[in-house]
Amino acid sequence: MLGYWNNPEATAAMIDKDGWLNTGDTASINASGHITITGRLKEIIVMSNGEKVPPADMENAIIRDRLFDQVMVVGEGRSALVVLAVVNPEQWQIFAQQVGVRADMPESLHDTRVEQRVLQRIADQIKEFPGYAKVRRVLLLSEPWSIENGLQTPTLKLKRARVFAHYEKEIANLYEGH
Repeated sequence: MLGYWNNPEATAAMIDKDGWLNTGDTASINASGHITITGRLKEIIVMSNGEKVPPADMENAIIRDRLFDQVMVVGEGRSALVVLAVVNPEQWQIFAQQVGVRADMPESLHDTRVEQRVLQRIADQIKEFPGYAKVRRVLLLSEPWSIENGLQTPTLKLKRARVFAHYEKEIANLYEGH
């Protein structure tokens, strides 16, 4: 791309002074020089301390734990990160029994013992991330995010803004006192 036709401002916003095209993608380069697209800049969470966190990378790490079917990291403009996590029904049954809560009781998802054990499991999955990327709270959910409930796109991508809006009160409660 050489630039936008008769639009130097748009061209300057897309192409830097060295001629590099700003695609909006984030990438990593491995030891052998292979480039992997890892996410989008617009999906970067900027915390209140200015630290930048790639939520997709963290979510991919957290989802390695079979307890979770879906996860979303939240923390834009905040001093700490929180996670919204949809639990896997079968794994939830096993986990709840281990913790000593009733899996069939919806309030068990919000039990403090459950939250502490889940936070430890999340920490185990994201230990390779910097210290500022620590998850402080978690909201466990049983209802999956789907196309039907408007929380996923037809290509099964998470509609972050919609999920955030849907759980806005619960997220605010997670940040109370922090």
